[in-house]
Amino acid sequence: MEEINRDSFIRNVSFPPPEGFKQRANIKSFEEYQSLYRESIQSPETFWSKIADELHWFSPWTSVLDESDPPFYKWFLNAKTNIAYNCLDRHLEDHENKTAIMFEGELGDTCSWTYMQVFQETCKFANTLLSLGLRKGDRVAIYMPLVPEAVFAMLACARIGAVHNVIFGGFAAESIRSRILDSTAKMVITSDGGYRRGKVLHLKDIVDEAVHGCDCVEKVLVVRRSQTELLPCQMTEGRDFWYHEVSSNKSSSHEAERMDSEDLLFMLYTSGTTGKPKGIVHSTAGYMIGTYLTTKYIFDIHDEDVYWCTADIGWITGHSYVVYGPMLNRATIFIYEGAPNYPNEGRFWELIEKHKVSVFYTAPTAIRTFMRWGDDWLTRRDLSSLRLLGSVGEPINPEAWMWYHNVVGQQKCPIVDTWWQTETGAIMISPLPGVTTCKPGTATLPFFGVDPVILTEEGEETDYGWLAIRKPWPSMLRGIYGNPERFKQGYFGHWEGKYYYTSDGAMKDSEGYYYIIGRLDDIVNVSGHRISTAELEGVLIEDPVVVEAAVIGVHHEIKGQGLVGFLIIKEGSDGQSLVQRLNELVGNKIGRFSLLDKIVFVPELPKTRSGKIMRRLLRDIAEKRELGNITTLADPNVIEAIAKQFKDS
Repeated sequence: MEEINRDSFIRNVSFPPPEGFKQRANIKSFEEYQSLYRESIQSPETFWSKIADELHWFSPWTSVLDESDPPFYKWFLNAKTNIAYNCLDRHLEDHENKTAIMFEGELGDTCSWTYMQVFQETCKFANTLLSLGLRKGDRVAIYMPLVPEAVFAMLACARIGAVHNVIFGGFAAESIRSRILDSTAKMVITSDGGYRRGKVLHLKDIVDEAVHGCDCVEKVLVVRRSQTELLPCQMTEGRDFWYHEVSSNKSSSHEAERMDSEDLLFMLYTSGTTGKPKGIVHSTAGYMIGTYLTTKYIFDIHDEDVYWCTADIGWITGHSYVVYGPMLNRATIFIYEGAPNYPNEGRFWELIEKHKVSVFYTAPTAIRTFMRWGDDWLTRRDLSSLRLLGSVGEPINPEAWMWYHNVVGQQKCPIVDTWWQTETGAIMISPLPGVTTCKPGTATLPFFGVDPVILTEEGEETDYGWLAIRKPWPSMLRGIYGNPERFKQGYFGHWEGKYYYTSDGAMKDSEGYYYIIGRLDDIVNVSGHRISTAELEGVLIEDPVVVEAAVIGVHHEIKGQGLVGFLIIKEGSDGQSLVQRLNELVGNKIGRFSLLDKIVFVPELPKTRSGKIMRRLLRDIAEKRELGNITTLADPNVIEAIAKQFKDS
């Protein structure tokens, strides 16, 4: 692992929690955090039993943790529960009229639901799914805009024990198809359309293309985005059903399925280094407890809060911190369908002012974009309702952190800079806003039950190297769907299987604070979206002119990482006309968010004698760094030619 400039990560400035915030925080002292953390590491069964007692169980567990078959750990053995019951039914006796969801569409349409109303809508949705033949254990793909009905669909699946696989609304048909086929989805839930930057998204048309040839799909359920038909849809008789028609006579009550603690709750696909997306598997009880506790303490949820996480529910952040974590804590959630710059760059700040948002959780990409748009969009709005800010998706650079603190938070809002992954299910490293002294650019300290360590390639502990996790934690992934060996090798195949391998680099300062450096494998993080370079390369070489391709992630001022492709093409081909064609191919196969920022046509790629492409050297060229070790190159002369092509392109 190459050494970095540590000064670019560490800032000798710190920010203790504001005194007013500290007095009302759910955890009020650093000593309390230390005591709870010690218990969670030294006596995990005692600690997690106490936390689990705060939730509802149809029947209790016989033991907290089974470590007999690592890495296939099991939590809360033999217990019966239901996460949708805990999100809804549990709150109805005393808080049925509390607002659960506030929604605004991109066109300005608004509506809200109480916890009782969300319960009724979820039960109605659950009964509709059952009437269409869905049963416990069946897989369901959800491809919808960010609207409340998408939340109802997720909760309804969880309520009946069906396994939801939510697919980001920006994915193209082929990416949807691969996820449907891998999960053998029995049903697809979609919408006639949605809005994004003033344009109508033809979601049902995309689904029609995606399910063509997918014999596993028996039903497609279509939710109308608005009261009047948004888009004319081609409905296939016997397969496609309008939700408003089939649900019209369904009951708004339903008895939740009693789920075993280790029953599959959902699958979520994430990029893999082989180019084939991985179906990450999460189970019921452990995930529920992890998202419940992290939301309670990291976002310091209070009854009067209006909480807004800007993530799409197609990503793990949307699962854990738009839907499940907040609703387990009886929070009032704000959901916005559209883009942050429609109809202008002040839309988010207008929404915060209008809906009195108090907890705001967004991505560094968005924060850097807001910085570029200028402070005027904020200063004309009243943001005094904000009391807590959060960052998610990638490491936040210190400059963006300071702007977030000074301009958005007006120096009065703690910032929780959170590190976690699709695989971890819940936040792993983060400040606790009432007790942790923050430093720009660091995720600070581990959350309860999380035992991180930084290792060298040889497995020795260090303060700069690979981030790993020593002990199992409740919300951890339970596997990769249909591929247990890939799960074992990918996540526990290093250091003799003694640690969970995060694929992230990290460093630790003298106070034990963790600085996350970023991905160390062939996964790039573009605007918070994890993309496999192998998947991109596989798409590029589908073009008959492309002989070979190497894609890298490079520093990008706004997106965190941008994409650069180095391509060998057939002699006599017109590279200039090829650029647009290749990006259209990538956009159609994967999605517009994965378009390459730059394509460079090169005579050769830098390879070792064994034929492995040295992407590290391509990154050095693209980011204008001094080249690292080139002694293992089969032909060192190719570097000069690549550097010239990059400069001229």
